[in-house]
Amino acid sequence: MIKKVLTWLGIAFLIFFIAFNPNSAAAVFESLGSTIGDIARGFGTFFTNLVA
Repeated sequence: MIKKVLTWLGIAFLIFFIAFNPNSAAAVFESLGSTIGDIARGFGTFFTNLVA
């Protein structure tokens, strides 16, 4: 029950953040996307070097 409430609160906060601070929200998501891309590139390089 608590997990469900916290999930809905998180979603509500996310919607509020995007609605009232769209520029900041875009910067946060751009940063997260860049970080995920860097992690994926790191794994790719690791496995490439592991096999080669």
